[in-house]
Amino acid sequence: MNQKQVMKRYSRAIILSMIAYTVILIASISAIQNIEMPKPLQIITALAPAVPVGFMILAMLRLLKDSDEFQQRVQMMATSVAAALTALITFSYGFLENVGFPKFPTHFVLPLTIVIWGISKAWFSKRYE
Repeated sequence: MNQKQVMKRYSRAIILSMIAYTVILIASISAIQNIEMPKPLQIITALAPAVPVGFMILAMLRLLKDSDEFQQRVQMMATSVAAALTALITFSYGFLENVGFPKFPTHFVLPLTIVIWGISKAWFSKRYE
């Protein structure tokens, strides 16, 4: 499978997962706010948006597996930088919370990681060309 086909399959999987995430997130929040339900069902409903995020992660792993060695190297470097910087930012911010900064919402960790990964991927792609 060539890189163009790999990217097409990846894009389709990501777009479908993002649409599913959006729909499930809206339905989940609406259900939790408007429907009285037992605690176990509230927990399942609250966690439901994580399912399509899992499919996004699987699509990313499939992309990495199906990519050529150059793309794998770029992805490895970008992922390493994203993990390290996200850890540094969130760890450091934890110290700032000790001096009165507001609590860092943990649901922002994944988007922060993805943003840093995207920037890193672009940087490493340019650097290794």
